Amino acid sequence: MIEALELNNRMKLLEVGTGSGYHAAILAQLCRRVYTIERHRPLLAEAERRFTELGLHNITTRAGDGMLGWSEQAPFDRISVTAAANEPPAALLEQLAVGGIMVMPVGGRDRTQVLQQFRRTEEGYEARDLMEVRFVPLLPGLVANDGA
Repeated sequence: MIEALELNNRMKLLEVGTGSGYHAAILAQLCRRVYTIERHRPLLAEAERRFTELGLHNITTRAGDGMLGWSEQAPFDRISVTAAANEPPAALLEQLAVGGIMVMPVGGRDRTQVLQQFRRTEEGYEARDLMEVRFVPLLPGLVANDGA
């Protein structure tokens, strides 16, 4: 996924699905700025602690619905989505800069998922299939507490 983003150290990137923070930590070494969204508050809190411990100061976090993106910080040079959707969310495509790249798995639970690279052009978007993959589903909304 990271290779398909075609990164350089001048880019501003949106990551959808912070999870443990591992992916964002790697991206932070390759980009100027990483904005990362997680819908599970407890997961985000753990990732934030890791970022602090690692001294990663170019990562900004938000608890929220990743399908909506982060419009206040758009446009993004790159967007990395770490969960699968049946189609790329329109809000994310709209927040991608012209010339920008979004990489995400596309497909549902009941069918094959394909990692796709979307490149925004002046006229629209170009999509390219990269490989078959298996990711958790991209879900809307915010989960306030995961505890039982």
